[in-house]
Amino acid sequence: MRDIAVTALIFVPLLFVFKRPWIGVLLWLWVSLMNLPLFAFGFAQSLPFAQVIALVLIVSLVTSKDPVRLPINSTTILLIVFPLWMCVTYVFALENEIWGLYRWQEVMKIFFVLLISAAVIKTRQHVVWMIWVIAISIGFFGVKGGIFTILGGGSSRVYGPPGGTFISDNNSIAVAIVMVIPLMYFLRTLVTSKWQKLAILGAMGLNFMAILGTQSRGALFAVSAMVAFLWLKSRNKFVLGILMVALIPVAIGFMPSNWTDRMKTIETYQQDSSAMGRINAWRMAINVANDRPLIGGGFELYTRRVFAKYAPDPLDVHAAHSIYFQILGEHGYVGLVLFFAIGFVGWRNASRVIKLSGTNTEHAWAGELARMIQVSLIGFAAGGLFVNIAYWENLYYEILAIMVVHSLLVSSEAQSAVSRKREQPTPIRV
Repeated sequence: MRDIAVTALIFVPLLFVFKRPWIGVLLWLWVSLMNLPLFAFGFAQSLPFAQVIALVLIVSLVTSKDPVRLPINSTTILLIVFPLWMCVTYVFALENEIWGLYRWQEVMKIFFVLLISAAVIKTRQHVVWMIWVIAISIGFFGVKGGIFTILGGGSSRVYGPPGGTFISDNNSIAVAIVMVIPLMYFLRTLVTSKWQKLAILGAMGLNFMAILGTQSRGALFAVSAMVAFLWLKSRNKFVLGILMVALIPVAIGFMPSNWTDRMKTIETYQQDSSAMGRINAWRMAINVANDRPLIGGGFELYTRRVFAKYAPDPLDVHAAHSIYFQILGEHGYVGLVLFFAIGFVGWRNASRVIKLSGTNTEHAWAGELARMIQVSLIGFAAGGLFVNIAYWENLYYEILAIMVVHSLLVSSEAQSAVSRKREQPTPIRV
């Protein structure tokens, strides 16, 4: 029965995608983030829902009467050039095993659907719906994890959904939740009901407890950066500051001694085998990039043969566990520059929206969303230092795609307002 319900939840709205491609983007985002087949027990677990949605979405680009046009700007150009450069590094990869091919195919699909998203999401309502889908999909696991942490006294570690999803392990789900909390804060400004505001505030609190429950040391760094920047970007700094000062120490004090002991290992990382393994992988990535500065080592270079040649400790084979060293090792200095450029342009778009919104009450929502997206990007940049999440299609890059559309919407509205003002007749003074 559950399999039928899950299948119906996906295929019924899929019928509307042929005329409304933006619904396909929301549906694909929802299925990808929550991995809905995991909620089934039978035949639905093996159905390729995401692939079917992507196929229908491609067909809808032809059948739909909605305008489909990819905006050409610095962000979209970079989102085209970056995967093209990955194709080059794949051809010259150090390792050409099946995992490298699998990763290349996965990343190419990611950027293809991403560009479709930027082409079909057009209106303010589309943007807000995308934020809701992201917040609910990740926030669901955050609420669940927060309740689990509180009921268990923080003694057990919180993980993401099983099945090898991009948020399955504790570090990844922690960073995902860090990125979503600012988006929840934005959504709270949109709702009018007191109970809705309280519900979102409660969800934010449970998500914060879930981050602590993951016992991820990288997440502690990420959430600290996110909280500090959230306060800086908030319009109501006094109230938010009081809440932070009152609640954060209580939340941390709730966690058991083993959580505190684990967090303290940050200070003695030299004695932690996991931390030293990551540093060994980082040095390997630097050595590969120095030897092959343009093209790096290609996808999935974390093998004994590569470590034997480039790593200080050839026997300690680890993945990069960092978005920066992951890109550097796999795609060289050129890839790293492109990766930084994408983030920089996304940040600049948000700053531009904040400036354009100014004190205009009509654009208040736009400025608030841009601020919270910047907070989310800070969470990704800080948390990504210790996690392999450089190819997060359904979160980081989709947020950047949202920022592309968001920036264009605000710019268009601002230009229209200026045009209307110029067209108004000058009053004649007598």
